[in-house]
Amino acid sequence: MFVDGSLIAQYFYLGVFLLIAASLIAGYVDAIAGGAGLILVPACMLVGMPPQLALGQEKLVSTIGTIAAIKNFIKAKSIIYQILPIGIVSALVGAFIGARAILLFPSEVIEYIIFLFLPIGLLATLFKGKLVGNAQMGEVKKSAITVFVTCLLVGFYDGFFGPGTGSLFIIALFLINRLSLLQASATSKIFNFSSNIGAFVAFAMAGQMALLIGIPMILANLLGNHLGSMHAIKSDGVIIKKVLMITVGLMMATLAYRFLVA
Repeated sequence: MFVDGSLIAQYFYLGVFLLIAASLIAGYVDAIAGGAGLILVPACMLVGMPPQLALGQEKLVSTIGTIAAIKNFIKAKSIIYQILPIGIVSALVGAFIGARAILLFPSEVIEYIIFLFLPIGLLATLFKGKLVGNAQMGEVKKSAITVFVTCLLVGFYDGFFGPGTGSLFIIALFLINRLSLLQASATSKIFNFSSNIGAFVAFAMAGQMALLIGIPMILANLLGNHLGSMHAIKSDGVIIKKVLMITVGLMMATLAYRFLVA
């Protein structure tokens, strides 16, 4: 079910350190603005993981890591529970379908899909930063159809690619359902957790996860999510968007060099 063995030796030294550091930063950023995959997927590919394994590893780490952020948001009473049931189901189903779809592509095609989709995920994350104001604009919209369609589509994107999903959930909940940014960020963690589970199952069934490497990555991601969610509750996290832009920009440049020159 899980990929291990020779991979452990290959990634053990500098590779594992990079993955642990990337997991910590990804958890911190994801808890505030979404976008863990923008950091984790390129990091996994930079240490030599095949694209399918990079996508599956991101799901392994993010699915468990986001639990720390969810716990803090629940304690802060920032989650809108009325829209959770239908959103959870549709996000999970959409992500499972998306993950099964991406696994149909050969490795070399997935590499280019990841490289082309990264800017979309990055733009979604950065655009979220343009949404200002924490006060709700009118009554929260709880339409079952709106929630179902939104979570199904974003969930499919999460399973098919992933990076930027948290930001897309935040944007949708803020603009369509009229949640405040804090409520949108908090509630999106539940939906993102559900879509992660759907994709997690699909990638695990395909054997595209490295469990032993994932253990320290998960611990670092849990810590990052805890710190990031506490920051999100107390501030708007403006500095995170700048850090995210710089970090992902450097990783995209490195991947571009690898694809076009190496």
